[in-house]
Amino acid sequence: MPADLTSKAQQAVELAKGAGAAEASASITQSRDVTFEYRDGALEKVKDTKSQGLGIRIYADGRYSSHQTTDLSASRLKSFIAEAVAITKALEPDEFRRITPAELFANQPGDDLDLVDASIAALNRDRRLQWCEAIDAVATDHERVISATAGVYDGSSQSASVSSNGFSGSSESTYCWYGSNITLRDQGDKRASDGYYVGGQHVADLPDAANVAATGLERALSRLNSEKGPTVKTTMLVDSRVAGSLIRRLLGPANARRVQQGQSYWADLVGEQAFSDKLTIIDNPLIKRGFGSRHFDSEGISAKVIPIVENGVVKNLYVDTYYGRKADMQPTTGSASNRVIGTGEKSLQELMADVGDGVYVTSWLGGNADNTTGDFSLGIRGHMIENGEIGRPVGEMNVTGNLRDLFSRLDATGNDVYPYSSTLSPSLVFSDVDFSGA
Repeated sequence: MPADLTSKAQQAVELAKGAGAAEASASITQSRDVTFEYRDGALEKVKDTKSQGLGIRIYADGRYSSHQTTDLSASRLKSFIAEAVAITKALEPDEFRRITPAELFANQPGDDLDLVDASIAALNRDRRLQWCEAIDAVATDHERVISATAGVYDGSSQSASVSSNGFSGSSESTYCWYGSNITLRDQGDKRASDGYYVGGQHVADLPDAANVAATGLERALSRLNSEKGPTVKTTMLVDSRVAGSLIRRLLGPANARRVQQGQSYWADLVGEQAFSDKLTIIDNPLIKRGFGSRHFDSEGISAKVIPIVENGVVKNLYVDTYYGRKADMQPTTGSASNRVIGTGEKSLQELMADVGDGVYVTSWLGGNADNTTGDFSLGIRGHMIENGEIGRPVGEMNVTGNLRDLFSRLDATGNDVYPYSSTLSPSLVFSDVDFSGA
């Protein structure tokens, strides 16, 4: 399939050149996505969708535009691309928009990333139903359960990209996720809810469906009798399952686009000891079976391991070619792959014992962070930590502060990396964090 897609992408580039483009690059993607959802003992939703699309970037007369279509028929594609080139020539010129330099295509890695599981294409209705029923049986096995939804989600994708100045690359991947969301009867009219899902490129890497459901039920039960947390300055322990979200907020403005537009507190941090020496973040696109693994990025830049932060010192930002030119920065890559956070030696339980008293965050409930200043306010749900152990469940709390300041007070990282994400983070411990609640 990728060879066929590569041929079609090459055809699109040739059509663009034939219509008057100076340079062009094209990408074609095909995918299949299957959903099975099982609610309160019965199959509620089944969806099986296939999609395809072409994206093409046109460079003509110092001008640039990008276009997408889902119609890949030869006759329609020719007129679509001719029209795209004509539109491009009518735009204002942009001296910084140029096709990715060919030298950035060099040394494309050939590592076997092992992103395809043939058994996923062979999944049938019976197998998906078995997972749903196994999850439902466990998720509903408690007198307080009001409702539970079990979900199985799987699929595959293939893509190919070609440019007029020598780039060619293709990729394939599969995925499978399953788990449940559970709602319980709490005190009076109150409800408690939580859940748990796991996923990956290979079915063999997933834990047993019944065990996943048991974890989801345990998490929901832990929310019973939740109360509003206190207003306090104390230590914050962030569970590895949600630590990745905080890391992504930290890195949100760590790119050339935000820097060039004056919207990033990372602007002058390269080379600086900006954070705690406990913080290390490596962007690694070459992890076998990684959620963000790839041989090249969306511009065709060859994949390589990039240190972002080492022991608190900022080493690199995410720099694409366009904003790199505008900001006079050397390109690295324009988007994240797998972000690997440095780990410590202690388990979650050991971290909690060291904390003694504080707040254990298990969910983020909305909020915002300012890319320019780093100031943030996030809703949280979790538990108090009392005498080194998980205490009463709390919610209706906000944590506020500044992301750069927060990560300068990162005191410890655990050894409990959450594996079901492209942000591979352990649990994180921060000192002197402001919480507002009761």
